[in-house]
Amino acid sequence: MKWLSAIVLLASFPAFGLPATAGLPALETAASRQEGNKAVARRVFEEILNQGRFEVANEIYAPDFRNHGIRRDADLQEDQAAARWEKALCPDLRMTANMMVAEGDLVTVLWTAHGTNTGHAGFFPATGVKIEERGITIWRIVDGKIRDEWTSFDLLRVVRQCASQLKWPLAGLLAAVALLVWGTNRLIRRMWMIHATRAKAL
Repeated sequence: MKWLSAIVLLASFPAFGLPATAGLPALETAASRQEGNKAVARRVFEEILNQGRFEVANEIYAPDFRNHGIRRDADLQEDQAAARWEKALCPDLRMTANMMVAEGDLVTVLWTAHGTNTGHAGFFPATGVKIEERGITIWRIVDGKIRDEWTSFDLLRVVRQCASQLKWPLAGLLAAVALLVWGTNRLIRRMWMIHATRAKAL
């Protein structure tokens, strides 16, 4: 191992190489910036999605923020409206960052979401359905604010969870609708027959 010590010693002299501490400030700056970006990402989960403090969005997102969908992008107003809608449907919504990786100005988060549909939004009634989902979000964070987002999760899995928990209520509803249609049809036919009989009698 003497040769390794000699190389390290030579590299510490400017005549043979860079000082031993060269590049460390830049590495420390990059590492601290990435930690700062992770802290911004955590604020989204804790303050906005879990606590419902939507008023802090302007502190976390850049004014020109874009959420990049498959077919179209959403601006900050649309993005936060969707988050409010989800929180209204599931007031107990809890999103957990299971894994977080930062590189450059990007932060990637593997997250899980748990919630119960005890609220209603628009024409969606409260059903009591419990939802569990996992997804991945990538954020681009510049100067401490989120500029871009790419999120992916299995929407079909959410639909299947709803369908499996609502199958008997839905079956009952469909049966009630079928019975109503059958009864209405019989009533119309009966009234038509009575009308036809009276017309013949005249």
